[in-house]
Amino acid sequence: MQFSVVTSNKLLLSTEILCLILCNSTFKKKAPKAIKEIRKFALKAMGTKDVRVDVKLNKHIWSRGIRSVPRRIRVRISRRRNDDEDAKEELYSLVTVAELPPEGTKGLGTKVIEEDD
Repeated sequence: MQFSVVTSNKLLLSTEILCLILCNSTFKKKAPKAIKEIRKFALKAMGTKDVRVDVKLNKHIWSRGIRSVPRRIRVRISRRRNDDEDAKEELYSLVTVAELPPEGTKGLGTKVIEEDD
């Protein structure tokens, strides 16, 4: 299997269904595991090893405590160019919370939007 070099910026809107991922987790490990699973999804979807989670996303997941993680969450994953000269990776992924539509997150799929920056 060959991998192509990823050079373009990309934006992805996705609904993460955390209740399916965290159903067999211990109470005290649910919120940390939710963050790890979101990182794993961003790594797979964007193809960058450097995944950064926004503070607002972290606060949203931890808002109801370590045990009561939200069932669904709408995330926005954007692939950006790294400005640091001594960085190992050329691109990084930034994961943030997307605005929720008034009807809720149920039934929303994944949307890929190409960006030119």
